[in-house]
Amino acid sequence: MTIAAFDFRRATASLLAGPALAAAWLLACTPAGAANDFSEAEKALFLGTPLVTLHPPLTLDYTFRKSGTLEAPFDDSVKLDLKAREDGQCCAVAARFLGGDRALKLPEVDNAQGNPALMYFLERDIREMQRLTGGQPNYFRKRIRMAVYQGATMRALTLPYRGADVAVREFTIAPYADDPNRARFEKLAGKHYAFYMSDAVPGGLYAIRARIDAAGGNAAPLMQEEMLIEGAQTPPSMPPSTTRP
Repeated sequence: MTIAAFDFRRATASLLAGPALAAAWLLACTPAGAANDFSEAEKALFLGTPLVTLHPPLTLDYTFRKSGTLEAPFDDSVKLDLKAREDGQCCAVAARFLGGDRALKLPEVDNAQGNPALMYFLERDIREMQRLTGGQPNYFRKRIRMAVYQGATMRALTLPYRGADVAVREFTIAPYADDPNRARFEKLAGKHYAFYMSDAVPGGLYAIRARIDAAGGNAAPLMQEEMLIEGAQTPPSMPPSTTRP
């Protein structure tokens, strides 16, 4: 499997779990504009090549935490094992995404330049949305892809990493806020995502958060899932109203 760039609209399909899922991503990710018409968020999240600067073998470690009032919380981990390709360059990647019964089975990526952890997080999220709502995975993929293309909000942050302050760009989306089928998924329609990208951390991915706030301004979210690179601290949350395009 060869991936020259981490193209969410095309190449990411081959990162995941087999031909059927690949076809689903391709159908969901038909370009909305010209072939090179990428938003700033798409470029930052899916078109970078942060792995090419790394020197394998090494492992990227992430913490994963689920919280909220909807379901039982848990803490787990995500590991990306990086090794050199046959030509000595970085990287072939094998993922260990959560453990035990929660483990997400994933194929090894032979030639990853972008960070597969981001897409793996989203793929698991989509499967969870299907479980909770009965909706179709390809529909959720399309909503996320269109939100990244059309409706992402960006802000610059300075966040701590291993005792130093590093520059981070936060991209937030709310894929279901203007969903014409919102009524079908009303309980989860307020879901918003935040992606934290930084050139100062190995792999370029500082953190990801998917959050559903409870109605009525309750401090505890209905559901929140976060993945952070080891050494990072939980980023501050944006008020829900600012995450909507």
